Amino acid sequence: MLCAALAAGCGERSSTQSPATNAKPERTQAASQQGSGSAASRAGTPDRTAATSRPRRVPVAAERSKRPARPTIRRRYLPFGAQRKRDMAAYARRHYGLDDYHLVQPRVIVVHFTVNDSVQATYDTFAPNVRDVELHELPGVCSHFVVAKSGGIYQLVPLGLMCRHTVGLNYTALGIEHVGRSDAEILGNRRQLAASLRLTTWLRCRFDIQVKNVIGHNESLSSPYHREKVAALRSQTHEDFTREHMQAYRSKLRRVACA
Repeated sequence: MLCAALAAGCGERSSTQSPATNAKPERTQAASQQGSGSAASRAGTPDRTAATSRPRRVPVAAERSKRPARPTIRRRYLPFGAQRKRDMAAYARRHYGLDDYHLVQPRVIVVHFTVNDSVQATYDTFAPNVRDVELHELPGVCSHFVVAKSGGIYQLVPLGLMCRHTVGLNYTALGIEHVGRSDAEILGNRRQLAASLRLTTWLRCRFDIQVKNVIGHNESLSSPYHREKVAALRSQTHEDFTREHMQAYRSKLRRVACA
């Protein structure tokens, strides 16, 4: 979506697609019990160790340890001072009816590519708080993360801040950029793809985001969370990470459970 700085989003050009929805899987747990009598109980003396058998509670720390580990993330925050926050709140008010710049309980993760060849070029494009060339709005475009070709993961924006990366979803979406110029290039880079999957898995498990809500920018219009007050932008999207490529990406995500 670094192309976002050049075109308020990612991909080569804008496109449109129709909405779709998916079902939510459920998960259950079972607990075993034990309870055979002892010699003492057979003799008439209560055996307290076997009289009432209850499932043992798993400590909270142990529960947390089951979740996918946080990958190595290097923080390289963009300038996001008071003025940019005010601009973000004004943007949220115009487009979502929200007078706030905070990202509260994200429900979507949007995958993008940068249309450049380095993390530095991505940072340099996102850092200035300037109007984008497509929609001519403030604040400047940005994304929460960028994944390098080498597999390095860089965080550009704190998770509690909205970031302009996908029209219609910025109020509830985390954005992940990938250095590269096409879906195929990124999906074919084993180190970059592995890092992307680790990052996305950690984020979706941390925020309880369903796999079906991990989408490519090209799928933005089909998200049930898509909302846009500006009528002229209700069909605006971009071409990066098509449904076909995201189906392959999501199939890999489903191999790792959150707990």
